[in-house]
Amino acid sequence: MKILVTGATGYVGHNLAKTLAEQGNEVQVLVRNLASSNIPQHKNIRVFGGDITDRRSIPAAMIGCEEVYHTAALVKIFSKDPSLFQKVNVEGTKNLLNEALENKVKKFLFTSTCGVIGPSPGLPMSEADPRIVSFDNEYEYTKYLAEKMVKEYAGKGLFTIIVSLSKVYGPGIETHPLSVNSEIKKFVQGRTAFIPKPGTLAANYCYINDVIDGHILSMAKGTAGEKYILGGENISYRDLFKKIRNLSGTKAGIIEVPKIFVQMWALAQWLRFAFTGKEPFVTKKAVRQVFCNKIFSSEKAMRQLGYRLTPIEKGLQQTIQYLKQ
Repeated sequence: MKILVTGATGYVGHNLAKTLAEQGNEVQVLVRNLASSNIPQHKNIRVFGGDITDRRSIPAAMIGCEEVYHTAALVKIFSKDPSLFQKVNVEGTKNLLNEALENKVKKFLFTSTCGVIGPSPGLPMSEADPRIVSFDNEYEYTKYLAEKMVKEYAGKGLFTIIVSLSKVYGPGIETHPLSVNSEIKKFVQGRTAFIPKPGTLAANYCYINDVIDGHILSMAKGTAGEKYILGGENISYRDLFKKIRNLSGTKAGIIEVPKIFVQMWALAQWLRFAFTGKEPFVTKKAVRQVFCNKIFSSEKAMRQLGYRLTPIEKGLQQTIQYLKQ
């Protein structure tokens, strides 16, 4: 089968493109930088130069494709030019949807984030739960807008599916300085882990292999117009780093940081940006995201798709081994 994958130079898209190619599919990837070292290499992968924000560059990569996996996105907390989030995450997605409709693509899968669903006040959140707080950053807001649009195109006759990811970890290329993998690696190497206070606050962590399997299962078995959370285990920050410590043997410490200190750090980051132009790692609005529970349920995907979760201890063990290498 001929398949288009966008975002193949990113963490999830890279693993997805290689897996699909290894399964014997003819995979076409659309990349902005043809010289990127993150382009997946396989005899069944064909590379096309282009950009989802330039609709004219899309057709060559999509012609003849039966399926489209759209994983490309601008994934940041902050950008000097906020309009880029709209341009990439919304307008770029619209370009792909229009081309898919015109080319009579059989199925279109959109990779989104559990950040659209938002924080969890009590029990794990599901696909049907409404968001209970306002959006804190342009990334999550524009992914929300893109999700709405993907659902609208399902009504236009295009078979669309949405998958939502939580915090992804596991073997793969490094594309973000604040990824779960980078935090695990620093801790294993002996650097102190700073976690929000209280350390009992929890988040959902999904293993990369499960996420890739979940994408393929969603495309094969998913219902048109539906959304599936491809998550993992819910675990507190404190317990997560204790598990990493036990599995790796690191002597690194774990310090719980009060919210006021993170707010002060965010202010310092903002002042640095004002004087130097260097983008902040965290913003004042984003602090609220850190000090809340982000727990989710993948029960729908497990029940309808056969999605399976790798136990977090096993996933962490394999991740630590990979990072040490």
